[in-house]
Amino acid sequence: MKMSKPKRLHPIAAITSFFKQLKEMIFPIIASTVFGGGMKEWSTLFIPLGFVIFALISGLLTWFRYTYRIEENELRIESGVFVKKKRYIPFERIQSLNQSEGILHRPFGLVKLSIDTAAKADALEAEGELVAITKEEAVRIQTIIAEAKNGGISAGSENVNTSQPEIVIYKIAPKELFLLAATSGGVGMIISAIIAFAAQFSQMIPYKKLFHRFEDIITNGMVFVSILVFIVFIFVWVVALISMMLKYADFKVVKSGEDLIISRGVIEKRQVTIPFKRIQAIRISQNILRQPLGYATVYLENAGGGLNEQDGITKFMLLPLVKRKDIEGILQRQFPEYQLDVALKGAPKRALLRYILKGVLIPVPVIAIAVGFFPVWGWLSVLILLPISVLQYLRHRDAGWNITDDQLTLQYRLIDKNMIFLKKKKVQALEQQESFLQTRKNLASIKATVAAGFGGSHGKVVDIEQEHADQIYRWYSYEQKAARA
Repeated sequence: MKMSKPKRLHPIAAITSFFKQLKEMIFPIIASTVFGGGMKEWSTLFIPLGFVIFALISGLLTWFRYTYRIEENELRIESGVFVKKKRYIPFERIQSLNQSEGILHRPFGLVKLSIDTAAKADALEAEGELVAITKEEAVRIQTIIAEAKNGGISAGSENVNTSQPEIVIYKIAPKELFLLAATSGGVGMIISAIIAFAAQFSQMIPYKKLFHRFEDIITNGMVFVSILVFIVFIFVWVVALISMMLKYADFKVVKSGEDLIISRGVIEKRQVTIPFKRIQAIRISQNILRQPLGYATVYLENAGGGLNEQDGITKFMLLPLVKRKDIEGILQRQFPEYQLDVALKGAPKRALLRYILKGVLIPVPVIAIAVGFFPVWGWLSVLILLPISVLQYLRHRDAGWNITDDQLTLQYRLIDKNMIFLKKKKVQALEQQESFLQTRKNLASIKATVAAGFGGSHGKVVDIEQEHADQIYRWYSYEQKAARA
């Protein structure tokens, strides 16, 4: 079998490694600079400079010692500055090869290739990364692995046919891009990041002195303070809006052979390849802002490796924002085995009281304590029961299920409304749950789990008719499968 010689990454990988090392040292550098008052002046200058030089040398050595090659149906990576590490990744374990293109990559026509497997040790890291290779090299590696797994040409061949017919399934429109950014949770994330960042420097920045100087303004100028807070929130919202628009700009879904290729981004371009055979379920999600506008987001639950930057499991965004009524038309041709337009059976009316009580009973002790210690303001906390009751009512209204041949459809709401479509052969576990109080009301809950990520992914409907739960369980049970066989 023909083998490839060990190759090094592009030299830009040394700069990437340098910045990575520098990022990890940022707090020691700041600490040595800020708290170095007792040292001599030359120390406060040379200690941070020493960190920078160390990061630079480490980046160069990391690049020099990092090699990769294709051999014996494996991608073999060797690395390590002081301790040499060897990582051999068999082709059959590779589930996805994902590309991203950062600011440093683009001028040189480079990409980062992430290799994900079903048995990787860390859900938040790829099994292997080639942080800086040419686009042509990335395509060559992807094609060699795909051909070898499909029983085609021998792995290690340098000349392969990379042409694949491509069909564009979806491309985000400017209006949808703006709505996606405007209705996302990016604002809250940025505010949280600002607060967390400020907390890191609580011992360095004299907040009390700063606030003391503005005490008179705050006391005598509530209108000014209100306007200032409003301006800050508008600024944060604009920053989050622009950030999300740059992140998901040029979002495109392409079908190439037996794979779906999802690409997006302007400043940092990313590309994810999802084999159809690894798709475990389809999920349609609507948050409280998008649902009134008639928009939804479609996710694919994917078995095996793959990084979802939002929650660390293998859930890929297929359609970031699309009219709910248009989803069936977009997906049905690509997923003909799924029934996406189904009529649901909901939770019975007698379950509504249980939904509301389960929601309001949780904050009641907190409200009682607030009323006891703060008689005036404490009673205002009672108002929180109203939005909780409304949310619980929506959870009851949106709960539903359907069985169509070999497909189970579950609809439920936590905060967002979710509808998940599961094929029987992909369901790893199905649980029927009945508490004592549920049994008295002839109610039960159903939870179905598919293999996606390390903890799996699931859908759950609560307090449906007990006979309906029994029907779902019989549909999935092994005894029923044996009878049909």
